[in-house]
Amino acid sequence: VQLQASGGGLVQAGGSLRLSCAASGRTFRTYHTGWFRQAPGMEREFVAAISWSGGSTGYADSVKGRFTISRDNAKNMVYLQMNSLKPEDTAVYYCAVKVGFSDYETDMQYAYWGQGTLVTVSS
Repeated sequence: VQLQASGGGLVQAGGSLRLSCAASGRTFRTYHTGWFRQAPGMEREFVAAISWSGGSTGYADSVKGRFTISRDNAKNMVYLQMNSLKPEDTAVYYCAVKVGFSDYETDMQYAYWGQGTLVTVSS
């Protein structure tokens, strides 16, 4: 599976962005997908995850209520809608896939990663 994240950019605090993760390969729809982010000088952290069917989702407490993860298996796409953005959301955002949905907050559980897309939120 190859993943390509896009949709990052510069936005003012309070604004919105939608990130997209495009995947190649028909097996993509069998994988659970997560979004992670890494700010400068910080460790990579979990943001959100969605099961292969879209029936289950999980969010970091820091983004709960502001971010929404979704997927369209027919298009091999996963999205991260980010609303009410804050300067502390500034980071490079990565999408990744894994086989089992358990322990979805742990980056080491993910088998394939896309390149990141930079999100910058100005105050």
